[in-house]
Amino acid sequence: MTSLDQLKQHTTVVADTGNFRQMAQFAPQDATTNPSLILKAVQQPDYAPLLAETVAAHPGATLPDLVDRVLVRFGQEILKIVPGRVSTEVDARLSFDSAATVARARGLVALYEAAGTPRERVLVKVAATWEGIRAAEQLEREGIRCNLTLLFAFCQAVACGDAGVRLISPFVGRIYDWHKRAAGSAWDEAANAGAADPGVRSVTRIFQHYKRFGIATQVMGASFRNTGQIRALAGCDLLTISPELLAELQASDAPVPRVLDAAAARALDLPELHYRAGDEAAFRWALNEDAMATEKLAEGIRAFAADAVKLDRLIEQART
Repeated sequence: MTSLDQLKQHTTVVADTGNFRQMAQFAPQDATTNPSLILKAVQQPDYAPLLAETVAAHPGATLPDLVDRVLVRFGQEILKIVPGRVSTEVDARLSFDSAATVARARGLVALYEAAGTPRERVLVKVAATWEGIRAAEQLEREGIRCNLTLLFAFCQAVACGDAGVRLISPFVGRIYDWHKRAAGSAWDEAANAGAADPGVRSVTRIFQHYKRFGIATQVMGASFRNTGQIRALAGCDLLTISPELLAELQASDAPVPRVLDAAAARALDLPELHYRAGDEAAFRWALNEDAMATEKLAEGIRAFAADAVKLDRLIEQART
């Protein structure tokens, strides 16, 4: 069996790409997108017509509506390939506005449902800010399933579990990047590989906490830099992986044993922690105390927002 096939025995494999023509060869269960991936895709000759066709079909639509229609169009194409769910992201510029996030998420789901896609096949991606978590809590009550992204801190994961969100996406690679850059010349790659990788440790802690306390929120490791990080998280609920790393796993037959185990986690002696709706000050303090998470969350929102602006411009150009 290939390493990819072995991984699928322990974990739900998700394709992390907007390039839906590329993902079929890996037979993922689900797929995730984000503003950067969609921006990259619509600039390719194979996908540019999707943007142009969507814009042309809705001449009187507002810019935000056109953006969401483009995102949903990609999601629909992806759902023709994957049997499970697609994640579609709310505009990152709304990351600190709960009400606007809820409204935009409702709009995305309405577009999917109008196109014949049931909401059960859609995960709305929302940044794991305090405001985003509160928006997701409301959306989940309405039957809109959420994927909380840009998640770097344990307090974010705890708050998401308390809010009853469907799924979280802790960013393994970006955590690794921060610690490697912070260590500078003192960084020892071998000593920080596998289970010792700081991004892997973060996801492992979250997974163990959720399983130990019976939290239903799914953990989907994301943002991988190498297959070693993926192998070290075999057994996680889901892992979303780029086509490049999926190809590496498919080309390998190296063993991929289960590493994370829910039954073992349930037997651990762990402290119970909560960040519920009334715990905003405690949550913000915990996040502030985590320099890595504070910096990477802000950086991630800025980067996704910048790509959202670029996508806006492409759509505006297509309207002229």
